[in-house]
Amino acid sequence: MPPTLDIVIVNYNAGDALFSCAASIAGAKDTSFGLRSVVVVDNGSTDGSLYRLGGLDLPLTVLKNGRNEGFGAACNRGAACGRADYVLFLNPDTRLFQDSLRAPLGAFSAPGYEETGICSVRLVDEGGAVRRTCARFPRPVHFILRAFHVGRLFPGPRTTHFMLEWDHGQTRYVDHVMGAFWLMPRRVFEEVGGFDTRFFLYLEDVDFSLRARRLGYRSLYLADASAFHKGGGTSGKVRDLRLYYSLQSRILYGFKHFSQPVAAAAAFFALAVEPFTRLVFAVLRLRFGEAGHTLKAYKKLYAWCLRPGRRK
Repeated sequence: MPPTLDIVIVNYNAGDALFSCAASIAGAKDTSFGLRSVVVVDNGSTDGSLYRLGGLDLPLTVLKNGRNEGFGAACNRGAACGRADYVLFLNPDTRLFQDSLRAPLGAFSAPGYEETGICSVRLVDEGGAVRRTCARFPRPVHFILRAFHVGRLFPGPRTTHFMLEWDHGQTRYVDHVMGAFWLMPRRVFEEVGGFDTRFFLYLEDVDFSLRARRLGYRSLYLADASAFHKGGGTSGKVRDLRLYYSLQSRILYGFKHFSQPVAAAAAFFALAVEPFTRLVFAVLRLRFGEAGHTLKAYKKLYAWCLRPGRRK
């Protein structure tokens, strides 16, 4: 029997991108697997992005949250609806190609890749350029140097957990593959326990990858198949919230996976140093709007830090 597949898409005001993503699934269907369901979990969208989905020839289910519940929580809800052998988490700013599903599904049974628990493909932009989406598991030094923007200026294993120095031209195991296209056996998702919903947005996939690795599963980057990914998604429209959730997730990740003293040190640099470096960089580049977004993000972050039980 061919393996079966459920696809989960989390939507939050994705506009026309959601329809393009869902429509591309039809072109990627193949007789080598059975598409059981496409579940769109809507996190309280107000842009009408759901209206066009009804005309698609897909086994479609739409779940509506009354408000934005966060990415991980929405993924967990969508995955719970399916029963297929595999589940694919797909961002709405992606589009599948003909080879986007067949090749990664086959990779789980390919010789030499028996440890694979998570698989992603090569993600490309509008011009066909490869996006560098793989990462190492973050270490404390990565978070601390990020407060000074060192990792972006001098990318490498010692300065950033993003694998920006690698061209992503070969199939290989990595610590983490970006969650925009995230395929895994359902049994792996259930064994790991789904996403930690404390991470509202960002690093929930890295946290999942690390927990999966501790259970003996590895993440495979497959260079022989591809999908389109715009990048930025809908979070680019709310830059202050994007920065707030990024910083919040970094602090949560540190206190979950680092020792308490080290996590506290990393949090100190994020809270006390990084706002000033961000403001300086924004002013030097005459990006005063970016400075405004930084101030709004940190206002939210400080309020969150003062909230009782914020890390529970």
